[in-house]
Parts: sequence; C-alpha cells; structure tokens
Amino acid sequence: MYEHRRHPMLTRTQFAKRMLAHFTFSATLVAVSLFVGMWGYHHFEGLSWLDGFVNASMLLGGMGPVNELHTDAGKLFAGCYALYAGLVFLIVAGVLLAPVIHRIAHKIHLVEQGNGE
Repeated sequence: MYEHRRHPMLTRTQFAKRMLAHFTFSATLVAVSLFVGMWGYHHFEGLSWLDGFVNASMLLGGMGPVNELHTDAGKLFAGCYALYAGLVFLIVAGVLLAPVIHRIAHKIHLVEQGNGE
C-alpha cells in the first residue's frame, strides 16, 4: 500500500490524497458505528433517536453512556457496543496516524541513504 523506503517520497498532493482516503475510511467507519449505536439504544432501550445519538457518540468518543439502562437486552447491547467503540477509537487513530508516521519514517530513511534534503 505504501511506497518502499527506497522509492521517492510522495509529493504533497499525493500525500494529501492518501490522507483524504484514510480520513474518508475513518469517517465512514465512525458514521456507520454511530448509526449502529443509535439503532441499538433506540431498539433495546426504547430511547429516542436523539438520546441514542448522545449515548452512542459519548461511547465512541471514549466518555461513557449518559442514560441509565433498564432492560437486560439494553445492558447487553451497551456492554458489547462499549467494547466495540473502544476498538473503533483505536482503529481510527491508527488509520489516521499511519500515513503521517510512515512519511516521517520514509523521510528519515531517505536522509540516511543520502537522498533526502
């Protein structure tokens, strides 16, 4: 997916396109995850869509749920969704940081080989 360390570094435009692709993937994953959370809170706990949005977005952001849970199904969903949200948080961070870290490492390798600035 990324260029080898012996290949020239991407131009700023190419790097911006790579970052846009990573951002698009991350935004899509967050949007789908947010909808799944909203649906789960609405379906299992009977919360309004807006309350489901608040709870799902708080979990995806790493804060925790807002409303008290009353049903066993809702508690089971919330627990599974909280574990899932933690993984999504880590995945999105990795996807967004990977191109930046790769570019820095690539620059270091080019300098070590005498091909960098």
